[in-house]
Amino acid sequence: MALDLEEQEKLEELKAWWKQNGKWVISALVVFLLAVAGWRGWQTWTQRQAVEASQLFDRAVQAAMLNDTKAVKDITGQIMENYPRTAYATPAAWLAGRVNFEAGDLKSAQAQYRYALERARDASVRDLARLRLAAILLDSKDYAGALALLNETHGPAYKALYANLKGDVLIEQGKLQEARAAYQEALKAMDANSALKPLVEIKLDALGG
Repeated sequence: MALDLEEQEKLEELKAWWKQNGKWVISALVVFLLAVAGWRGWQTWTQRQAVEASQLFDRAVQAAMLNDTKAVKDITGQIMENYPRTAYATPAAWLAGRVNFEAGDLKSAQAQYRYALERARDASVRDLARLRLAAILLDSKDYAGALALLNETHGPAYKALYANLKGDVLIEQGKLQEARAAYQEALKAMDANSALKPLVEIKLDALGG
């Protein structure tokens, strides 16, 4: 009997606790379940986005191999606009930039390399995108813009390429002494067997270096 009374007291305590806290427990459980469902939904959506972007990128590459410039532009544009958070957005911008550059559309190529530069997660990719963008600005006669990019911090692997292009920009500005110094820096930074070395040496010789 005593045991029954004790159990009854515990039951009454539980009822009282539930009456006071039950709605909060239910609310917390609902929030938890919604969070789990939301996370799973996000994962599913992200995976679907990646698959769709991958399929589009494959089509863009095939179009590039067939020299179908219009298709490349259309497909890469879809990737950059509709799938910007996927891993394919930066390569798509890179491909579009190359195609437009080869087609002589420097304005579009510039926009796409900037897109790649701003979204690239890897430092090496950013360095290379900055180099490509600087080359386009040089062709567009935006010498100040090109130098601003080339003067930014970059990895040692790109030191020779940056210095060489910087020399080209300085030549266009008529700054021959500074161009000579840039080419000398490029030679010091590159490997003795670099395919670029003879070209830089020719440029330096032309400046009397």
